[in-house]
Amino acid sequence: MSKFVSIEASKRAKAGKGAARATRRAGLVPAVIYGGKKEPALIALDPRIIIKGIQTSGWRSRVYQIKIADGGSERALIRDIQFHPVKDTPEHVDFLRLSAGQRVTVEVSVHVTGEDDAPGIKRGGVLNLVRHTVEVEADAEHIPEFFTVDLSKLDINDNVRWEDLEGTQHVTPVLQIPNFVIATIAAPTVESAGEEGEGVAEAGEA
Repeated sequence: MSKFVSIEASKRAKAGKGAARATRRAGLVPAVIYGGKKEPALIALDPRIIIKGIQTSGWRSRVYQIKIADGGSERALIRDIQFHPVKDTPEHVDFLRLSAGQRVTVEVSVHVTGEDDAPGIKRGGVLNLVRHTVEVEADAEHIPEFFTVDLSKLDINDNVRWEDLEGTQHVTPVLQIPNFVIATIAAPTVESAGEEGEGVAEAGEA
């Protein structure tokens, strides 16, 4: 089973802009849980829950167990967040309801380990993380929190590909490119010969 974060919410009686504004005036964020061949559930959340959640890496694939006061419990993913154009505070949240056996498409973040031990980086190479997230299909019971890429043995010009990632069991990448690149260690950049020549000339003139 996927790990999940338990949060609490209250029921909203009405939909519509007026009801949503009333919810915000009460200091809460209006939200909806949809999908799973069930009627949408209208809820309201403490905005601090959403802000804390999106400040943590991997929120797009994080599974929430939403305990609704007087309304049971739902397991869901955050699908969309609308923000205030000036204050940048959450204005509305869409959750996708998860059902057993359901396949969903999610963006899973890539976590890097072993950077300090990588021979290529020790020799001045530069890490190029090509994909910070990977979009995959997964069933509701096996949505990964994140994928892990180990750089500890990589030298300059080495790379890490999809098949090298840890945590990819039970998922299928959406990208239709065989064993695509996740990260590389590029050679260190050096000044061009022209720039070096200009420096020598300037020194001679001085």
